[in-house]
Amino acid sequence: MTDAPTVPEAVIDTQSVLDWLYFHDPACAGWEAARQAGQWRGVASAAMRAELAHVLGRMFLPDSSAERNAQVLADFDARIIVVDAPEAGSVGAPRCRDRDDQKFIELAVARRVRWLVSRDKMVLKLRSRLRALAGVGVLGAQGWNIELHVGKCSYLAPPPQNLKSTF
Repeated sequence: MTDAPTVPEAVIDTQSVLDWLYFHDPACAGWEAARQAGQWRGVASAAMRAELAHVLGRMFLPDSSAERNAQVLADFDARIIVVDAPEAGSVGAPRCRDRDDQKFIELAVARRVRWLVSRDKMVLKLRSRLRALAGVGVLGAQGWNIELHVGKCSYLAPPPQNLKSTF
C-alpha cells in the first residue's frame, strides 16, 4: 500500500484523457483549473502513456495530425505523473472483463487514488467493488467535474478524523 498523498490522485483512462486534452469535451472543462488549484494530480503508468501514444499514432481521430497528436502527448506529460505500475495481479484488484482496462484498475487500487475516471461500461460496473476495496471513486467525466467543483459526490471524500458531536 502507498502512503496517502497530500494532493488527491486520479487515474484517468485513455478515452477520458482524449476527451479532456484532444476533444476538449465540455464535461472536462473544469479539470485543468482544479488541477492547477492543487485539487488533484494525475498519475499513470508507462503502459498507460504508451497506450495514449499508440491511439494518437494511429491517426484516426478527427482533425488528426502529427503536430496535434504530439501536442496532446506533450500536454499529457506536463499534467500527469508517470509512476511505477504494480505487478499484474499483485494488488487484489477486481478483474475487468476488458483486459485493456485492467492496468487502470490495478494502478488505482495500488495507489488507493481518490478517483478513477472512465466512461468504459466495464470499469463503471466495478464502481462499488473498487470503493469497498480501496476507497477508489469511479466516475465518468461529468461526475468528476461535479465532484471537483461542487462536491456533490461527498461519499468519495475520506472519512473525517476525530469527529465530535455537538448534540
